Amino acid sequence: MHSLILSGLHQDQEPVKTADEVIREIDDMMQVQLKTLSLSQLNELYLELEVLIREFSETLIAELALRDELEYEKELKNTFISLLLAVQNKRRQYHVERKRSNRGSNALRTPNGLDPKYLTTVIPYHLGSGPPDNQALQVLIKILKAINEDSPTVPTLLTDYILKVLCPT
Repeated sequence: MHSLILSGLHQDQEPVKTADEVIREIDDMMQVQLKTLSLSQLNELYLELEVLIREFSETLIAELALRDELEYEKELKNTFISLLLAVQNKRRQYHVERKRSNRGSNALRTPNGLDPKYLTTVIPYHLGSGPPDNQALQVLIKILKAINEDSPTVPTLLTDYILKVLCPT
């Protein structure tokens, strides 16, 4: 019953054409129209097409630049999140191991005999101003890398961040 209804609906229509057939038909129609145009009409059409190509090229370049910019921003954000998670996991791991181990053991002490210190900080975020821009993210990534590597440059990087990004003069 279903096939009878479907076959009845398509009796008056032509069979479905492939994309190549449609393109060939359009090309044939354009060839017939172009043959009937005068030289001045062809030149005018050529100039119109040239302007359209230039406009589309400029749009394409702008869209590709935007895509590259967004891709770079996405990479920055992914790097930031990965480093933040690494620092948080390192800190959690330290606290878990600290609870498990005996307070008198030297298992968690640094080579100089001191307990490691983990920085607890809040990354400033103002809801009204949106997320940090790319430049601020680059600075934060640099700080997180230094924290993750236990670099002695952390205090200097944090000071620079506070003075240059948070409180610029």
